[in-house]
Amino acid sequence: MSRAFVKEPDGEDSFEALPDRPISPHPNVVTPEGLAMIETTLEDLHRRYAEAQQSADRAALAALARDLRYWTARRSSAQVAPPPQHQGEVAFGSTVTMLRDDGRRQTYRIVGEDEADPARGTISYVSPVARALVGKKVGDVVTAGQDDAEIVEIK
Repeated sequence: MSRAFVKEPDGEDSFEALPDRPISPHPNVVTPEGLAMIETTLEDLHRRYAEAQQSADRAALAALARDLRYWTARRSSAQVAPPPQHQGEVAFGSTVTMLRDDGRRQTYRIVGEDEADPARGTISYVSPVARALVGKKVGDVVTAGQDDAEIVEIK
């Protein structure tokens, strides 16, 4: 069939349907701060969705609806983890400082998947580094990436 006879939207009506954001198969464990972040994100998305409805911005509505589905699912499955019970062993919510073989010190807090931002010092509890750290104590050596690192502090 010739494309000449197919009506395609153009201009403002042209947008591509977005697939749903994938939801992790892991339990949605979050810190209290992570739950607050999810709730703030949902509030912002609801506000922006209402604005997009007012302006009849179909592309924005589609994108915002997708994000609302994702964050609503994440909110409904969120399990707030209690703070670590003792500082002697790495657990979800712990802040861990490691000394790398090359002399670098790195500090990470182990948090939920949606909270993780390694550039800001947070890593997901399902990340390889976090998995290597959980259950360890100060003085233990773990493989973190390509090399080893010694745990020098746990908060």
